[in-house]
Amino acid sequence: MFSFLKDDKDSFIIAEVGQNHQGDIETAKKYIRIFADAGADAIKFQTRNNRYLFSNDAYTKTYDSENSFANTYGEHREKLELKEHELEKIKEECLNFNVKFMSTAFDEPSLDLLCKLEVDAIKIASFDIGNLPFIDKIAKTSIPVVISTGGGLDNQIKLSIEEIQKYHSDLALLHCVSEYPCPVDKLGLSEITNLSTNFPNLTIGLSDHFNGISTGPIAYLLGARVFEKHVTLDRSLKGTDHSFSLTSHGFSQFVRDIKRTPKMLPSKPKDTLGKEKVFQKLGKSIVAASDLKKGDILTLDNLSGKIFNENHVPVRNSADFVGARLLNDINSGDPIELSEIAIDE
Repeated sequence: MFSFLKDDKDSFIIAEVGQNHQGDIETAKKYIRIFADAGADAIKFQTRNNRYLFSNDAYTKTYDSENSFANTYGEHREKLELKEHELEKIKEECLNFNVKFMSTAFDEPSLDLLCKLEVDAIKIASFDIGNLPFIDKIAKTSIPVVISTGGGLDNQIKLSIEEIQKYHSDLALLHCVSEYPCPVDKLGLSEITNLSTNFPNLTIGLSDHFNGISTGPIAYLLGARVFEKHVTLDRSLKGTDHSFSLTSHGFSQFVRDIKRTPKMLPSKPKDTLGKEKVFQKLGKSIVAASDLKKGDILTLDNLSGKIFNENHVPVRNSADFVGARLLNDINSGDPIELSEIAIDE
């Protein structure tokens, strides 16, 4: 079991900030405060060494987009990146608000930096499913791992898991569809069941890019216990992730509905049924539907129900009365007590 879960009914919910802080440390800290208060167990960021990650051609490529923060893609990425000393402040803020500090390591230098910062957990992005050289380096750190399966084929997922398990089993495997946003008819939540079947000893979860909250409880019912959801302070902000991310209100409802789900499942104790307050106030008691005489046999036609200030025999027990013989005269509308009937053998 993933180490951040208390038991197999517990859930662990990650607020994925990514780079929605837009490279501003104060905004990043605001995300931590707001989404910790909204119920997140962990706040997750993304860490890249862009000069290492991108080829020179990719780094210097012109980036002409309404979401661009610079003229080239590399400069755009640099604008969104938090520096080492800022990530130190991020970790401190997470500690202050009692949430785990997580980040996705997109490359080897970023992994080294996150290890230096003693991050609580490392996310392996869907982009790196099957990237065994990088996964091997991550696994060797023995830091808890969360890995998404977006775009991954069965064997690529299997080999990635096996590589991590050479070193430890403190990991959660999240079903993910790499569409931003993800349409409702492509969520593929039944894959959670398949992952649970294929990896019965792993903690399974969901990372979705759906713009609603219903995926949480549905995924929980299918076996998910770790949940990752993109978050934003304002869905109208510039950036590709804001439009489908949850605001604090939506995220708090997402958390609420997941946490409620296991409480909805157990059956109500049988010995409490019919004793609810509403039945004490408005429950019908068995009464005579007409004037009855001692010795009359009770039938469906001469029984009825009526509400009294004090309950008598509940009308739901009428089957016990049909066919019984009256031991006393009963006036129409009066309750019939158990002591006033006899059941002839």
